[in-house]
Amino acid sequence: MSGEYLDRIIAADVRQGLKHYPVTAIVGPRQCGKSTLIRHLVTYDRPVVYLDLERPSDLRKLDDPEWFLKNQRESVVCIDEVQRKPELFPLIRSLVDEWGGNGHFLVLGSASRDLLKQSSESLAGRITYKRLTPFLWTEIKGRVTIEEYLARGGFPRSLLQEDAAVSFAWREDFITSFLERDLLQWSGFSPATMRRLWQMLAHQNGQMVNLSAIGGSLGASHTMVRNYLDLLQQTFMVSILPPLLSNTGKRIVKSPKVYVTDTGIVAALLGIAGFSQIAGHPVFGSLWETLVLTNIQGMFPGCELFYYRTSNGAEVDIVMQQSGKRIAIECKASVAPALTRGNSSAIGDLAPDHTFVVAPVEQGYPLKPGVTVASLSELFDRLETMLS
Repeated sequence: MSGEYLDRIIAADVRQGLKHYPVTAIVGPRQCGKSTLIRHLVTYDRPVVYLDLERPSDLRKLDDPEWFLKNQRESVVCIDEVQRKPELFPLIRSLVDEWGGNGHFLVLGSASRDLLKQSSESLAGRITYKRLTPFLWTEIKGRVTIEEYLARGGFPRSLLQEDAAVSFAWREDFITSFLERDLLQWSGFSPATMRRLWQMLAHQNGQMVNLSAIGGSLGASHTMVRNYLDLLQQTFMVSILPPLLSNTGKRIVKSPKVYVTDTGIVAALLGIAGFSQIAGHPVFGSLWETLVLTNIQGMFPGCELFYYRTSNGAEVDIVMQQSGKRIAIECKASVAPALTRGNSSAIGDLAPDHTFVVAPVEQGYPLKPGVTVASLSELFDRLETMLS
């Protein structure tokens, strides 16, 4: 695995956060590269103090956190895995109010803003949140093939391994570590139940999920399944795509769709070791859809995303709304993609500004008026132009 640092798209946003806010938070799943990013990003002429709250020696430094942090006024204080010590946030608020100015604290967490409620309450107006994802295609293209990216996912230690077997083993270890160690941060969750749920979601990846049916399979209540699913979402392990409840006059399917956010993790949960196994697997289409969705979320964090489906079978995978524009995105895991009758019906219902059919093609082409077949790279180029 190469030790070379690869630039991340959110780096410029993080720099802006440090410039304009006392506290900048970078949130994202474990092992997605948050620590590596800040070590290359924070090159101030001010000293940098780095604390990893999973390291006992760093935790001991915070036995008396007020005394320790008060002595860091001239430093940029980076606190990794901050969700392990949320009681720091009121103290940080007090210190940044006393010190004035910006760029004092950079906090990293593998739990979402909602799970860090105390930070939102204590640091309102003083903190900006930036989300780092596993590698986006724009960040990694030219280093790996699209097939490797699909099979291994975007986590750096999985994607950049030279040996495919080592990549697969890393993902299996990641899943076990999350279940047997990270899960212990939150009470009321069973590793065995969470593993079974996660595997069920992998089998149903990108589909509408019936919580009662899943609960029946797990021997758990609807409410318990919802709590487990919420935790997976708040720790960036799953993504939930809501339906577009449009005023087309059609009967809309209203259940959300659930995606395991990283294609490599899906493959590991299903015991699929490489692309050759994926290509003939029923999950192939949903993996491609997941890849497109997670890249859109990473490239355009402020956009609204939905799916559209009616009881009559009209459907489109992703509906993107931003800057007053509505864009329909259909994902086809084929080098010769074609729209179905249901796709065409949905496009007629939605009247989008443009429709993209995203496929693993080398070069896109117009399919019909208002509809373009595009590669992943071409999609982002076109979207940036349309939404700017």
